[in-house]
Amino acid sequence: MPTPTTDKITQAAMETIYLCKFRVSMDGEWLCLRELDDISLTPDPEPTHEDPNYLMANERMNLMNMAKLSIKGLIESALNLGRTLDSDYAPLQQFFVVMEHCLKHGLKAKKTFLGQNKSFWGPLELVEKLVPEAAEITASVKDLPGLKTPVGRGRAWLRLALMQKKLSEYMKALINRKDLLSEFYEPNALMMEEEGAIIAGLLVGLNVIDANFCMKGEDLDSQVGVIDFSMYLKDGNSTKGSEGDGQITAILDQKNYVEELNRHLSATVNNLQAKVDALEKSNTKLTEELAVANNRIITLQEEMERVKEESSYILESNRKVTKDRTADGHALTEARKQLKEETQLRLDVEKELEVQIGMRQEMELAMKMLEKDVCEKQDALVALRQQLDDLRALKHELSFKLQSSDMGVKQKSELNSRLEEKTNQMAATIKQLEQRLRQAEKDRQLAQQDNRLFKQEFGDKINSLQLEVEELSRQRSHLELELKRERDRWSHSHHRSQENKKGTKNWLRQDGKLRNQEENAKLKQSLREENSVLPHK
Repeated sequence: MPTPTTDKITQAAMETIYLCKFRVSMDGEWLCLRELDDISLTPDPEPTHEDPNYLMANERMNLMNMAKLSIKGLIESALNLGRTLDSDYAPLQQFFVVMEHCLKHGLKAKKTFLGQNKSFWGPLELVEKLVPEAAEITASVKDLPGLKTPVGRGRAWLRLALMQKKLSEYMKALINRKDLLSEFYEPNALMMEEEGAIIAGLLVGLNVIDANFCMKGEDLDSQVGVIDFSMYLKDGNSTKGSEGDGQITAILDQKNYVEELNRHLSATVNNLQAKVDALEKSNTKLTEELAVANNRIITLQEEMERVKEESSYILESNRKVTKDRTADGHALTEARKQLKEETQLRLDVEKELEVQIGMRQEMELAMKMLEKDVCEKQDALVALRQQLDDLRALKHELSFKLQSSDMGVKQKSELNSRLEEKTNQMAATIKQLEQRLRQAEKDRQLAQQDNRLFKQEFGDKINSLQLEVEELSRQRSHLELELKRERDRWSHSHHRSQENKKGTKNWLRQDGKLRNQEENAKLKQSLREENSVLPHK
């Protein structure tokens, strides 16, 4: 028969099946979920592994590992992103879900009319008693109009603490007071064990990131706090996508940041304008109240003068009554009683006058402070408008830079396409030149082979022709020598007539010239034939 203790264990196991059915461990920078087959949801007659302390220790270890992964992933992604985080950022949402589960672990249930209720808002309210700086966060959370449940207030408190960069400080201060936490948590809860201190130490790293949340309009009461394990599971088949242009991404991030900042500044300006209008209305109302108070003071002063005159008249009457001593004792008692009443009335009027004078001074001081506050708000409004104009100019400049970068990218892409076309053309030309070069090389080899064959065939003939040319040259020299001798011999001859000498000389000259011309013509013809036969290199 199940006992209340076993029912409680079964209920706890059903509520934390995502933490008890799997063991969360870390493999480098990734999450590993190992299924535990030795855990069942219904208690056996002789439980061996369903010890509550064993289950709670397993849950604490799982939550601690999840907190490590969540904090590490949030810091790395925030630093890579390089801008202020908002409530829509998925790693930030998962971090708050993990922190909510850590704060809910081992939480005692409070009995209400509607049943048992577990809320971690109670422990967070203790922080303002331990750290006075947290009182501002608690007051802000209580003043938020859209929060109706303690869970929503606790979620808003975590977000505001992260915005202040003091979440680790608050958690350390809360964990160090185990005596106060014992009212809300079981002895083996995460906040009561050393895992809570480890998580508080890990939260220090979140001080390097900047977060900005808009609580108005955000539904924190009905959010479902489920841990998304898919963000931390390792996919072996995943491949990195191609990286885009870094400069364009940076410009787009700056543009989005400027637009978001512009929206926030516009909302701030509108809020300040509304506050200035409210202060002006309050100033007008206080002026009217001050005028009414002045009129009231003047009326009280007149009434005081009248009471003084009446009192002096009564005193004078009393003196006359005392001198005469003829009046009745009862009349004297009535006069004294009336005098006492008039004196008391005078004192009351003087006190009320002093109160009205004090109120008037306070109103004047409040008016001066309001005027000073209005001047400061107007100066701040002017500065914010100037900053808004600067941001608009910056936004315009960034838009112009983005357009310029887009045009540059288009021009580069067009230039790249033209260069690719030229490269293809040059490659085709190079192929043609290589083919022509191979053909010329083949022709050159054929010519060299023909030259070698020609030298082998006509080498002897060329040598004989050269010998003939040399022989003809020698014959020419011999003939010229003989011609010279004949000329000398005929010159010394005095017995022949002058005409015979001239005719003989002319005949010899013509004969020698004709022979020389014939020999030269034959030599030139043979040289031309040899040159025509030899191949050109």
